[in-house]
Amino acid sequence: MLLGCAHARLATQQRAISDTDLFAFRWVAGPQISPDGKQVAYVLVTVNAKHDGYETSIWSVATDGASPPRRLTAGPHDGAPRWSPDSRTLALLRPVGDDGAQLFLLPMAGGEAVQLSDIAKGASPAVWSPDGKTIAFVNSATPEEIAQKEKGGAAPKPQDVRIVTRAVFRGDDEGYYDPAEHAHIRTVPAGVGDKPQAAHQVTSGAFDEETPVWSSDGARIYFTSNRVAEPYYYAPDANVYAVPAAGGSLDTIVDIDGPVFGASHGPAGAVAFRGWVNPPAARSYNQQDLFVWRGRQAKNLSADYDFDVGGAVLGDQAPPRGGEGSSPIVWAPDGKSVIVATTEHGRSNLVRFDVASGARQPLTTGDHAVLAYSATPDARTLALTIGDPTHLPDVYALDAQTRRLTQLTHVNDSLFSKLQLVTPEDFWYTSFDGTKVETWILKPPGFTAGKKYPLILNIHGGPHTAYGYIFFHEMQWMAAKGYVVVYPNPRGSTTYGQAFGNVIQYKYPGDDYKDLMVAVDSVLARGYVDRARLGVTGGSGGGLLTDWAVSRTHRFAAAVSQRDVADWLGFWYTADFALFRPTWFRSTPFHDPQEFLDRSPVRYVDSVTTPMMFILGEEDYRAPPSQGGEAMFRALKYLHKTAVMVRFAGESHELSRSGKPVHRVERLRHILNWFDKYLQGKPITLYEAP
Repeated sequence: MLLGCAHARLATQQRAISDTDLFAFRWVAGPQISPDGKQVAYVLVTVNAKHDGYETSIWSVATDGASPPRRLTAGPHDGAPRWSPDSRTLALLRPVGDDGAQLFLLPMAGGEAVQLSDIAKGASPAVWSPDGKTIAFVNSATPEEIAQKEKGGAAPKPQDVRIVTRAVFRGDDEGYYDPAEHAHIRTVPAGVGDKPQAAHQVTSGAFDEETPVWSSDGARIYFTSNRVAEPYYYAPDANVYAVPAAGGSLDTIVDIDGPVFGASHGPAGAVAFRGWVNPPAARSYNQQDLFVWRGRQAKNLSADYDFDVGGAVLGDQAPPRGGEGSSPIVWAPDGKSVIVATTEHGRSNLVRFDVASGARQPLTTGDHAVLAYSATPDARTLALTIGDPTHLPDVYALDAQTRRLTQLTHVNDSLFSKLQLVTPEDFWYTSFDGTKVETWILKPPGFTAGKKYPLILNIHGGPHTAYGYIFFHEMQWMAAKGYVVVYPNPRGSTTYGQAFGNVIQYKYPGDDYKDLMVAVDSVLARGYVDRARLGVTGGSGGGLLTDWAVSRTHRFAAAVSQRDVADWLGFWYTADFALFRPTWFRSTPFHDPQEFLDRSPVRYVDSVTTPMMFILGEEDYRAPPSQGGEAMFRALKYLHKTAVMVRFAGESHELSRSGKPVHRVERLRHILNWFDKYLQGKPITLYEAP
């Protein structure tokens, strides 16, 4: 494993991991390599002193690994560093008042960051023009908000009465949408002056523009957009367009019957992108492929590669508030190959694809996850973040010719050197119908052969996502508390091919539940688990499967269902995204409610005997509590069965990943309290009714 040697000195471990270690975690995000290849700028995320939020600052480190990182900004909320073409200046985002994050320029020769933009609703990360004289960004302010800002007045207060005309009118972790707002491209001169520069609007209209990219001569700006007013009625679709840098009419550059993601512009007008061509019948899961557009035709470079191009591995330690970073498609200067991340069986790595033949060459290998990366213009050197099951991600430099990796940061070494972390065992088993399924098993530190341990089955959500080789604090702490933790990728999971991911369409939950039960049986057969002390938990789709499991079997002595789906009819009517196309269900609740009822765990609550805890976010719009844990709780209480709700004020569906640190730790404690009470017999009275 690539990280093994780099972290060999961490072998001297002293104690098991704790829940509150989260407060000391440090996350790296968005590695940006300078065009000259000498430096990497990145965002460092830490927990604030009150443990109720996160702070971000920008750091840099030399790619030769010869010197330690240095802090460039004090924060507390700086992010999205982007290098100028001459590597002399960093553009970054910093919050200013109530107007959101504004662009600042930081000269690398020394001095403080200078504010560049001053626009209502703030700016997106900077996109430098090839000559370094102009920066493009995206902004969603309405003309009225722009005018109000220019007059020097305060931004209008949000109204408490909303007129809703769109089916998708709010988003989890985002709040309510303003239908008058559209994300448009603007430009601003990149010179450092005494005051912010006025921004020029390049695009306009009733649609949103995303991911602006300059043409090589700086004359045009490319962007991706779905030019459909209410896209949820139609199959996914987005094209690449071009607009003159000064504004004007649009030209269509890439047009396929399907969505385009991460478009990257190469030599001679070629465009590489991720996406798919819509199938004749809608699918629940569409695996992304790698395409090159040339001569007004799309060529699929990964047609014979049945794994995810791009993709991700699910963990609970993505950098909170650190931004998503960048995972671009990187062109070789001669246009003969491209580099992109792919994900196979829970492992993410960089792969070079030959444009002519689609032939693949791995640039990184190993049991880990490449999370974000950037490259120099000559594609020779890349900066990337890599993590694995026993290490939070760090920044690395990759020589694309020799494939040599150099670790540049060690942000958690001082903490992790004190921890006794467990390396998961990768285990494939044969499910009920002969399907091969992958799972991971974490054993408690100091595992003793011949001893019987309690077990926790931990089910991922999605359902179209995947566990894999990434650090998972929740799993490590469960193991540290004396549990064998089993976390499978049942059918429906990504990173195992299109058919494996889509096989659960119209039957979720169903055979995936059977996969999970065979996983438990396979571990029981090893002899070190006490079959009388089995627990089950999961979040989102994993919460749904937790509810489903305890309504189908009495084998579990305790269950913790998190931000779950329990009533599919209620979910269809209340979730933040529309289900207007037949991807999960063939019909609608008002045309054919039976299909929704048959797959709703709350319908089978009579058969539940397992003590259940429900963990919910009060502001969860993705899986609203009323249709999930709250519905299950009320039904169980009506039946005088053992149930408790733990509700977190102000938290969204992202509670476990980017909620308040103090809430994330509190959540872990409640989960383990419940299992300790019912699987280990500990005298915990917190959940007894007064």
